[in-house]
This record gives sequence, C-alpha cells and structure tokens, in this order.
Amino acid sequence: MRQGLRFIVQIALLWAIYQLGNWLAELSHLPVPGNVLGMLILFLLLLTGVVQIHWIEEGADFLLKHLAFFFIPIAVGLMQWIGLFRLSGAQLLLSIVMGTAVCVVVMNSVTSLLVRLSAPKGGV
Repeated sequence: MRQGLRFIVQIALLWAIYQLGNWLAELSHLPVPGNVLGMLILFLLLLTGVVQIHWIEEGADFLLKHLAFFFIPIAVGLMQWIGLFRLSGAQLLLSIVMGTAVCVVVMNSVTSLLVRLSAPKGGV
C-alpha cells in the first residue's frame, strides 16, 4: 500500500507542476503552451535540487512507458480534420518534417556545445 501511495503522490506532484505551468501561461499571456512552461518549471526544480529525481522517478517512468496511450484521443480527434488534410496535407507534412529537422539540428548543436563546455580542461 505504501508503494501505491508513493506512486500517487509522484503523479500528483507532476500534475501540480503541469497545472502551475498552465496557470502561468494563462496569467502571463506568453505565446508558450502551459505544458511547455510546466516542463521548464520541472527542469528548473530538478536543476536547483528543489525536487529530487527520486521523488518523481516512478511516476514519470510510468507515464513515459504509456505515452503512446495518451495520443489516442488526439489521433481520433484528427479524423474531424480530414478535409484539411486532403487540401493541405503536403504542406502540413512538409512543415512537420522541416520543423522536426530544425529541432534535431538545434538540439544537436546545443548538446555538442554542452559536452564541449563540460569536458575537462587540458584534454586527455
């Protein structure tokens, strides 16, 4: 029972951070979705040590393991837009591919920079 309670508390903590991000997005009128702000808040909390990874690890692992399940409602909802896909499917596909490519290139650059900055000075 204690294991189950810990799991529920972890999910609740993640949900609370998500809701905080939504609240901040609504309050600040930033052009950033609340869930993205929630992820940034979680990242900062983990980075500063305010939240320890073991406080949320089991709940986060569960959510990641079942991530595909959360996309089912989105996929079903997309069926309402079949007309748009018929008219502009090629443009949508191109924007998705180009947007993904830009994200991959940017993340590769950022990761490479961080690896270089964290490498020991003097080389081996």
